[in-house]
Amino acid sequence: MRRALVIAPNWIGDALMAQPLFARLVKLHPRIVIDAVAPTWVAPVLERMPEIRDVYATDLAHGKLQWLSRWHLAADLRDVRYDAAYVLPNSLKSALIPWLAKVPLRIGYTGESRYGLLNVRHANPPKDERPPMVKHYAALAWAPGANVPDDLPAPRLESDPNEASRVSARFNLDTRVPLLVLCPGAEYGPAKRWPPEHFAALAQMVSQSFPYAQIVALGSPKDAPLAQAIADRAPNVRNLCGQTALGEACALISRANAVVTNDSGLMHVAAALRRPLVALYGSTDPRHTPPLSELAKVQWLHLDCSPCFQRECPLGHLNCLRELSPEQVFGDLRGMLLGQR
Repeated sequence: MRRALVIAPNWIGDALMAQPLFARLVKLHPRIVIDAVAPTWVAPVLERMPEIRDVYATDLAHGKLQWLSRWHLAADLRDVRYDAAYVLPNSLKSALIPWLAKVPLRIGYTGESRYGLLNVRHANPPKDERPPMVKHYAALAWAPGANVPDDLPAPRLESDPNEASRVSARFNLDTRVPLLVLCPGAEYGPAKRWPPEHFAALAQMVSQSFPYAQIVALGSPKDAPLAQAIADRAPNVRNLCGQTALGEACALISRANAVVTNDSGLMHVAAALRRPLVALYGSTDPRHTPPLSELAKVQWLHLDCSPCFQRECPLGHLNCLRELSPEQVFGDLRGMLLGQR
């Protein structure tokens, strides 16, 4: 049996973009066992991937070395005797654990000059030649420089109907009527967030055409003020941001009839759970990190100033999202809700 350790990305969306790598490893090595080290806020996503056996959830903070914590974790992992480690983040510190754990093969992109920490190094592509993230991660399944096939599987998560029913009951959601999920947050910054007043106007359109639909907003505690601004304008929206753990949010999304979301981790969750969704893009590029699902619709105005990849609009107007009207989004959403009646 071949044992592999994955050092997972620090972001939910990136972790999902890595799932086709795991699927490819299983196809290439049918008897492989894959475990993952992941931040606590990403671990629930890895736990829902069929290729992953165990997840070591850590509280290692983004941007901090925390040498002692990494050393203790590596000491525990050393006893497992992993054959290979796949280091997905580019940082030097992310490669420390498999090196300290004495994993023989340590595979990843060169990143922050990790020449001693990694012994199978892939060259970082130039910024203007980056492939889609799925292909970028999947390349680690092959030798450096090898051609990666284009027919990679899309990210997929497993869902548990019983869990979805339990979480719905906890929030008194009626499983007999349609559920629309709004995801108004985006951890990266304001330039990825559709204005709350647009979300509210969309919710009002939904209530007029589908008065029986339930609408909830999901996200982190940081997103709660955004969701409250929506709920203040559209009382038919329940603000559940910060009230659900990530696993519970995944469970609710798994039974959603439709999802409207910014380019965020929850967007990739909805796509991986194969839910109908409308993805809203502003400062980022759907050609690089799209929602990988045939059930997804992308709304992107593709203005001359977009994508800028900035956290805040450098021009101060955020036209890439402000000019994306609720009516335009409702055009896609209405068809999804009609199809789910």
